[in-house]
Amino acid sequence: MIIGVVVGLAMEARAARALGGVVATGGGTAAGAETAAESLAAGGVTALLSFGLAGGLDPKLKPGELIIPRAVLSAGQTFPTDFALDRRLGGPTADLLLGETAVVASPDAKRRLWHTTNAAAADLESGAVAQVAARHDLPFAALRAVCDPAGRSLPRTALAALDRKGRVRVLRVLASLLLRPMDVPGLVALAADSALARRALAERARCIGALGPSPVHGGPG
Repeated sequence: MIIGVVVGLAMEARAARALGGVVATGGGTAAGAETAAESLAAGGVTALLSFGLAGGLDPKLKPGELIIPRAVLSAGQTFPTDFALDRRLGGPTADLLLGETAVVASPDAKRRLWHTTNAAAADLESGAVAQVAARHDLPFAALRAVCDPAGRSLPRTALAALDRKGRVRVLRVLASLLLRPMDVPGLVALAADSALARRALAERARCIGALGPSPVHGGPG
């Protein structure tokens, strides 16, 4: 099995390479993730994986906790994940992951989504990747790490920090902070949480890559 791995950020791509698959970066948007997944499918991968950071919706989740869902909810549809891929990733840790098209930035918005969907976390890539996998009849799974917990807001500066290739533009961040110095404490907290999440992802990716060749298709998880 050749796994195509879709990430949003360049920093996520570095960790994802340890998985041994083919990595494509979507630039931190749902549309970019769809384009990346379609490119991987056209290139001959035989499974798709959504890999990277996520925002916590379940208030019990802490930064750095890994989310391996049994299904992804996107655009009103539920997409089950592949049983064999889930097991290879370490086994399911949540029933549902929410695939969004826009960042869920505020605690109030996260609380509403938690109550209305019961999804453990949300991200911008998984829904798009799940839809592409369904179109091409490819096994699909997701491995995400909680970055911002449910009770924390994302500072506005962080939302404007990425370019189209998913890279953090330092000058853009500094310019934004000149206009919004009140974002500094939130950015410091986000940086610490992001570091925890990236370490958790990198460690799990190394463990998965050390297992060797990927399993064959094992059906819905």
